[in-house]
Amino acid sequence: MTRTLPLLLTLAGCSGGQLLALDLPAELPGPVVPEDNPLTEASVALGQRLFYDTRLSGDDAIACVTCHLPEHAFADPRPVSIGAHGDPTVRNSPGLINAAYYATMSWASPSLTRIEDFLLLPMFGDDPVEMGITGREDAVLARLEDDERYPALFRKAYGEPISLERARDALGSFVRSLVSFDSPYDHYTLLGEQDALTESEKRGMDLFFSEKFECHHCHGGMHLSRSLSHERLAHASIAFDNTGLYEAYPFNDLGLYESTGRPADEGRYRPPSLRNVALTAPYMHDGSVDTLEEVLTIYADGGRVLSSGPHAGDGRAHPAKSAFVIGFDATEQEFSDLLAFLRALTDVSLLDEERVSNPFER
Repeated sequence: MTRTLPLLLTLAGCSGGQLLALDLPAELPGPVVPEDNPLTEASVALGQRLFYDTRLSGDDAIACVTCHLPEHAFADPRPVSIGAHGDPTVRNSPGLINAAYYATMSWASPSLTRIEDFLLLPMFGDDPVEMGITGREDAVLARLEDDERYPALFRKAYGEPISLERARDALGSFVRSLVSFDSPYDHYTLLGEQDALTESEKRGMDLFFSEKFECHHCHGGMHLSRSLSHERLAHASIAFDNTGLYEAYPFNDLGLYESTGRPADEGRYRPPSLRNVALTAPYMHDGSVDTLEEVLTIYADGGRVLSSGPHAGDGRAHPAKSAFVIGFDATEQEFSDLLAFLRALTDVSLLDEERVSNPFER
């Protein structure tokens, strides 16, 4: 896509040099950037290096990229991720592209509204252990200080010595820079390129935004998720939905209920953006659905029925299920067209850019 208006973030107090210009279509707003962590070229470059570096984990075993693979739109192709000590996470690690536009940064926590705050969980959390830094802070810092490049990179980005707080901020800047609006869908809707979508993809788009299929109610707007925050929005749109995945949700993962204690919030999770969705399988908050075809079948049925296993039951009967998950009838052609549209949301250009690639492989 020809980006027509780079977004220049003019924030005061920046010690990290040149502010980063995000390449965005003129019609679209930029993400919200915290005043205490301006988005600079230096902070993003530092964050990119840290993202791929196993030395940032407690035992030098994993990196952020271990669970957020670029070829999967920075998602994890496993149902759940495995931490530094071999502990499985409870939920699937979602894609990070355009994560800066979410109103909340996790599957089911309304209080985590900044990327920097969310990063504390994988870095320092102990239930489960992910990066495993807690208790090994000195060892991690020593590894970074021993690298000939990191001292200069930290000073260039923040004017300060190496610290885990600034490592977190740099990672936040890198993730915030992962914006992407160059899919065939964007070429069609933003640039008016009529040939950018096939006839099947156009029919699928019409179905997606129709009242028959109801998809757009939870996955609409520029972000294709109603969980949305950006610089032109006075109030962020915080959203969580129960899609009828289980009749009784697993006791160790009850969704928004874990934050509010309200029965009506059981099984409610943030609706993910559908940008690059064809790359981010498996699906749902727990990675329990393998393919997009299965996802559409569940929504066509008005929820999921599990006939066996530890969570057997009829998710369609859950009292907190969203009013928009009511089921629909679709022909084989309509299913095919809708799948074609979802695949047209893929932006492959970003994944080939040096700014998101592994700096240790250059």
